[in-house]
Amino acid sequence: MTHMTQDIAAEAPHEQLAELLADDLAAVNQLIRARMASEHAPRIPEVTAHLIEAGGKRIRPMLVLATSRLCRYQGEFHHHLAATVEFIHTATLLHDDVVDESRQRRGRATANLLWDNKSSVLVGDYLFARAFQLMVECGSMRVLDILANASATIAEGEVLQLTTAQNIATTEEQYLRVIRGKTAALFAAATEAGAVLSGAPEDHVEALRVYGDALGVAFQIVDDYLDYGGAGAGIGKNIGDDFREGKVTLPVIRAVAQADAEERAFWIRTIGQGKQAPDDLDHALYLIARHGTLQSTRTEALRWAGAAKAALQAVPDVPVRRMLSDLADYVVARLN
Repeated sequence: MTHMTQDIAAEAPHEQLAELLADDLAAVNQLIRARMASEHAPRIPEVTAHLIEAGGKRIRPMLVLATSRLCRYQGEFHHHLAATVEFIHTATLLHDDVVDESRQRRGRATANLLWDNKSSVLVGDYLFARAFQLMVECGSMRVLDILANASATIAEGEVLQLTTAQNIATTEEQYLRVIRGKTAALFAAATEAGAVLSGAPEDHVEALRVYGDALGVAFQIVDDYLDYGGAGAGIGKNIGDDFREGKVTLPVIRAVAQADAEERAFWIRTIGQGKQAPDDLDHALYLIARHGTLQSTRTEALRWAGAAKAALQAVPDVPVRRMLSDLADYVVARLN
């Protein structure tokens, strides 16, 4: 297993994609730097650069570029779309860190900690506005519709997560709705918009949308798994952050579903009421291990990654398609 994990890591599909798309990514980065500038408010590029240049993998903009390449797009507006999804993503991260009172993002201090909450919220708003300017320049009402709907869905997912926080009665259906909103919506919009911009056949557009949605769901389930399953350094946050913040994710939902009266009382106190003692995280990890919910969460992530790969069977078998398929494997390779 270790050898296989090393092989997967060595291949690093996102790095292969970055190499294939190097010229496009350079153009996107240049566009991002130009559009995050502000003549009158220098704090905007300061805050934006702190997050954008913190070493993220750029998976979402690469999905736009890769699907455009797969669908043989010949123009230059795929760069605008890639910058758009990166701005939307960065804006949501700035807002999320304020909502969650986070202190670390991508292994670095968060913008709200280095500056303040007001700056993070307002710079996030600025990036949303810039994103919509870039969308309009593409000249496609359908692309604008896809990304506008995704932006609304992301916000809806974040608000829904607030209502499920500290609610141990949260169902798996509600959990899926949250992660489809806050994470998968932008993955799906990136892949769908790239195909639409390219004038791809409708069956290819739908297949790539399904791929993006399933990839995003798998991505978020893996993150939620890792919060209880180790490798905190690999996701840029501390083990147990979700537990401490009262987030009800799949490992907890399934542990609560199998809990006896004493265990249920524990979850009510620690998650439902937010009354946590120093050793409660260790006990939560024990209960999750006892009921095998990390293993079942892992299985669920693998199932969604498989669905993403299956969706790609409907599009042309070219090298970039194989890289997108490998990307789905790579997302869940973090489980090992």
